[in-house]
Amino acid sequence: MTYTYTPQKPPLAEESDTLRARIPGWGADLDPADRPSVPRERFDPTFSGAHWEYPERQPEKWPRERSVEHTQLPPVFGTTCPPKGLSGVIRKYSYAKYSEGQTAHWLLLVMADRVDTVESGMRSLLTLHPDNPITETGVLAEAKYHGIRSRLGHNRTDIKHQWMDPFIVGAPWIGAGAASYLVVKRALSRARAADV
Repeated sequence: MTYTYTPQKPPLAEESDTLRARIPGWGADLDPADRPSVPRERFDPTFSGAHWEYPERQPEKWPRERSVEHTQLPPVFGTTCPPKGLSGVIRKYSYAKYSEGQTAHWLLLVMADRVDTVESGMRSLLTLHPDNPITETGVLAEAKYHGIRSRLGHNRTDIKHQWMDPFIVGAPWIGAGAASYLVVKRALSRARAADV
């Protein structure tokens, strides 16, 4: 029976012993000594909880990029994306030359990301499974999930750069296609000239 919003007085809470007998484990944290958070509740300026003087360091398998402000790497760091190619050279230069407080540091890192995108695209063209610009850029989703209708009348900010998107996404593919066409055309014309 609910007593909310009625003039009747709700029943008093049960005694702790009654609750402990009825509910297994009830009141397990009543004793402060049993609470896991008690060491944090006590003020002890000498207590840190650390079981080490200095944490064990992750091995550095190759010279990692680090900011000029830091003398060493943190104890743990990521290793999944080692710098590679021209983008890696740009990243290493950014970390070696500029402080994190300088704009040039971040602009070089942004440029390295763009270069890495081009490098990845070129790498995919050289494999037997190149990227598919139709299915992997969301072009089909625009028609299937009402992409154009969702942009009209909703005051979305991405509409301001929407006219550039086909050029940004499509231009590299059109350029690669045109370059491939010219290379094949030149190779065929040389082959014909050699036959004559």
